[in-house]
Amino acid sequence: MPTSADAIVVGGGIVGMSTAYHLVRAGVETVLIDRADAGRATDAGAGILSPETNTRDPDIWFDLAVDAVDYYPTLMDNLLADQADDVGYSRCGALVVAMADDDVAAFEATQQHIIDRRDQRSQPTPDELHTMSPVEAGELMPPLGDIAGAIWNANACRVDGRLLNRALRRAAEHRGLTVIDGSVDELILGRGKVTGVRCAGEPVHAGATAIAGGAWSSTFGDQIGVDIPIEPQRGQIIHVDLPGTDTSTWPIISALGSQYMVPWPDSRIVVGASRETGSGFATGTTVAGVHEVLGEALRVAPGLKQGHIREVRVGLRPVAADSMPVLGDVGGVSGVHLATGHGPTGLTLGPYSGHLVAQQMLGQVPSSDITAFHVSRFAS
Repeated sequence: MPTSADAIVVGGGIVGMSTAYHLVRAGVETVLIDRADAGRATDAGAGILSPETNTRDPDIWFDLAVDAVDYYPTLMDNLLADQADDVGYSRCGALVVAMADDDVAAFEATQQHIIDRRDQRSQPTPDELHTMSPVEAGELMPPLGDIAGAIWNANACRVDGRLLNRALRRAAEHRGLTVIDGSVDELILGRGKVTGVRCAGEPVHAGATAIAGGAWSSTFGDQIGVDIPIEPQRGQIIHVDLPGTDTSTWPIISALGSQYMVPWPDSRIVVGASRETGSGFATGTTVAGVHEVLGEALRVAPGLKQGHIREVRVGLRPVAADSMPVLGDVGGVSGVHLATGHGPTGLTLGPYSGHLVAQQMLGQVPSSDITAFHVSRFAS
């Protein structure tokens, strides 16, 4: 185990791994410490990249999400140059649908919000983002049931979180990242500055430390004198095999509410996800969660009823008290930065958040303004 480095990253999920990757890419000697907790959100994420059809989150999230998704092609080029593996990133399009038994008024409000925002921003173009007839939507996604309305986003993409995390790690290690499999006992503080961490009883010193511990990040709040109000939210997501079915051209499906479907080219469709607030750190699959996910999937797409369950994944999403990310330095304590709280949008925001926090750790002005996501917003 090294005794010192220029920077330390605590946590090896998508946000921490991206932070470490961007640090080493800038020539910073970096140590990443990860205990690979069961239930890490990255491993169970759906990988939907379509902020234009999100109507749940506020404008500050939307602005960051647009920048984050726009950054993906650059990140893909950099990973390719750094000899990383395929990450399952591709443009596939997305449909927002209302079924015949849905609240049509709610769908019309959703539709109006999406189209108004498109027109206000002058992007995407009307050809890329527009309403679609039920017949056209059904042709794009044959398993769908009786559709009442649909919105099409041609620019939506998908990414495999496990593959992306693996690629970031490989690329970062290629550039010299040191990874320690273990747990951080505590931060090392002195005179208002974090100077490293203690891992398995041994000190590792660094000039800058990033806490990217996902749902476990709040552990360090007391040490640095701030409230990091992040709680785990369990999400159960089911991978369904459709043997002999060509799913390669199917789009992402988002129904009213929080349910979605993400098709992959290998005759597989991912359906989910439950949102179980108050779950604690329990990572087991539950009857209620599976029933909720499959019940909604079959309501929206009854054509999936002959599918085979390949796998049920469980992720603990790190959800902050206001459901927004927690990014940046910590007022009153130098040498420490936070990169956590991305909730169910970790694969949308996480790689870019890691880039922004790495920039700040390097003394640079982040490419996007992260002031609104500072931890000080939780101060009493």
